[in-house]
Amino acid sequence: MQYFFRHPLAEQVREEGRLEGRVEVGIEMVLSILEWRGIPVPAAVRKRVRACPDRDQLTAWAQRAVHATDAAELFLEG
Repeated sequence: MQYFFRHPLAEQVREEGRLEGRVEVGIEMVLSILEWRGIPVPAAVRKRVRACPDRDQLTAWAQRAVHATDAAELFLEG
């Protein structure tokens, strides 16, 4: 049984789980920052943030959320 936990496939599954967990934390952070700041988060914004699988993009959106006055500002480039 211990062999399974050392198997490359088992390690790949664990790594994918860790990555998925970090993405989920990023999603929650973006939405929480907006909510903590009292900024309404429309369903379309919530849906787009929740659909994002890219940790770097979520980090950029979290940084924008700190200064945003409207949730849609997350998606503005520049």
